[in-house]
Amino acid sequence: MRLLTLYAHLIKGNLLNGIQYRGWPIMILQVMVVVVTDPLGTILMFSRFGSIGEWSVARILLIYALAVTAFGLSESLCRGLDYFPFHTLRSGDFDRMLLRPASLTVQAAGSVFHIHRFSRVFSGLIAIAWCLRELHIPMGAREWAILLLTLTGGFLFYSGIFLLTCAISFFTIEATDWIYMLTNVSYQTTRCPPEFMPRALRGVFTFLLPILLISYYPACTLCRWGEAPWKGFLALPIGAAFACGSLLLWRFGVRHYKSTGS
Repeated sequence: MRLLTLYAHLIKGNLLNGIQYRGWPIMILQVMVVVVTDPLGTILMFSRFGSIGEWSVARILLIYALAVTAFGLSESLCRGLDYFPFHTLRSGDFDRMLLRPASLTVQAAGSVFHIHRFSRVFSGLIAIAWCLRELHIPMGAREWAILLLTLTGGFLFYSGIFLLTCAISFFTIEATDWIYMLTNVSYQTTRCPPEFMPRALRGVFTFLLPILLISYYPACTLCRWGEAPWKGFLALPIGAAFACGSLLLWRFGVRHYKSTGS
């Protein structure tokens, strides 16, 4: 409870500072335009060539929207972790965090908050609602539970990736841009139907970088596409396990941190 109170206090301060910035409505519009136009290529392709077998544009966009919404939640609520390697650590702000009697993880996650990043979340939720309507999926308690577990698991997974980046930055703050392949680029893979992926690539996105476990398999369970139903409930435990592993690496990095000036 104390951690939630601390996080809420940090977010409140950052939110008030952000609202005082007159350019934030324009920033929201910019992010919204980018998010809305991102899947436009897929929509135009399907409008020209029609469905690919059983794969319609609604099916593809549902899988994509689940992943992008989860990423948007993590990017919005844990924005401080994204800034940590390139700002908090280099500027020496982390040294001040070490002096405070509070959770370092919560301090780092809540140190930056940009309200315009919620544009990705809102757009993703609208896309999910549209896809479910197009696919004629009745929303009962089971469906709402799957959706909630999927987004929570995806949030934990992407937060774990951000935390993993922070852990690596304790040992090197150079050449860490490759990590964005696991965040901003990773959800782009969901626009390719898994059955058309090479077997090796599908294995990577299932077991090594479990993007499909937080998007494709939950969509299959939600819409009853033929996969084993239990696979759709793996998003939360897989996301939690990934986040816990990243947290252990983060704590390992904190123990070996020697201050900015050393």
